[in-house]
Amino acid sequence: MTDLTPRFEQAPAPEGRAIRLLGEWTAAQFGRPRVFREVRRILPGDRGGQLWDLRQAVQLDHVGAQLLWDHWGQRWPEQVELLPPQRAILERVAQYTTPPPRRTRLGLRGMYLALGAYVLRALGHMKGFVRLIGQLTLDLRELVRAFHRAPWRDFSGHLYHIGATALGITALVGGLIGVVLAYLTSQQLRRFGADAYIVDILGIALIRELGPMLAAILVAGRSGSAITAQIGVMRVTEELDAMRVMGISHTYRLVMPRAMALSVAMPLIAAWTTVAGLIGGMIAADLSLGISPIFFLKALPGAVSLPNLVLGLSKSVVFGILIALIGCHFGLRVQPNTESLGQGTTSAVVTAITVVILVDALFAVLFSNVGM
Repeated sequence: MTDLTPRFEQAPAPEGRAIRLLGEWTAAQFGRPRVFREVRRILPGDRGGQLWDLRQAVQLDHVGAQLLWDHWGQRWPEQVELLPPQRAILERVAQYTTPPPRRTRLGLRGMYLALGAYVLRALGHMKGFVRLIGQLTLDLRELVRAFHRAPWRDFSGHLYHIGATALGITALVGGLIGVVLAYLTSQQLRRFGADAYIVDILGIALIRELGPMLAAILVAGRSGSAITAQIGVMRVTEELDAMRVMGISHTYRLVMPRAMALSVAMPLIAAWTTVAGLIGGMIAADLSLGISPIFFLKALPGAVSLPNLVLGLSKSVVFGILIALIGCHFGLRVQPNTESLGQGTTSAVVTAITVVILVDALFAVLFSNVGM
């Protein structure tokens, strides 16, 4: 039985050496496991004084010709002997093979232009975001004028999906953060005999900072991405265009209900996350320092004043509005294709989390003396 496996043999030639191709250099042979990779690995390079003899190959199709053409560096070797049908196939492959794109090094001018393009894109996003805030303000004025015509059903639906369905994950994360924080601080407080101050540390950290920020980050990753995806799918399915044709405002029916729902749900989620963190910290303090839950609950109101609670809940309202606006902003900018939908969702989550952290730092600087 004839061996049709694509292979070659080397033999001496008058001006060097000859490489004779044997077997079938076809797609059927190269489709077998590891044949194509092995042939390409062991095939010798094209060097001067080397003769390529293809006449003894049983068959050569476009797959084998493409392999040889790429191996030759997409140019004809100095010496080659082949049959007319083989030459015709190789010439066709050479005609329709596009050269690989050259990688150009980004010089100083290219870096300057890339930076300018990035700045222009950022300014475009800021312009669109400010315009969205202005349009939302006008829609809220219209809501006050026609209170009975507001999209309350959309508001209640978003309030449920954003708030009620997020209670499980926020409670779990908040409780674990409280446990970790209590165990870490207990190790240091025990050295100085200041075990009772764990109530102050957990209270201030969770009520003022960690509770609202953790809730905002979780909601940004969970609900912010959902908002962008929902509006983006409406762009892909041309529902936004249909709304515009019918004269329905995008911001009034899509942005305003989500912003209102998040502004109401975020303080509640932040309070829920804070309570879960305090419960986890209270249990960890009892186990690590022997501080009873009764003592913890009695000392907590004296350790954390009311302004800290008000500041934490006020930040949550701002976080909720920003997350909703960012999600809607990127959702409305989605192009009618699935690739843009994925990019917009990713950008919305990253931007929302970054903005939440920046705004939280701004609150910490501006209100550093409040409640302390």
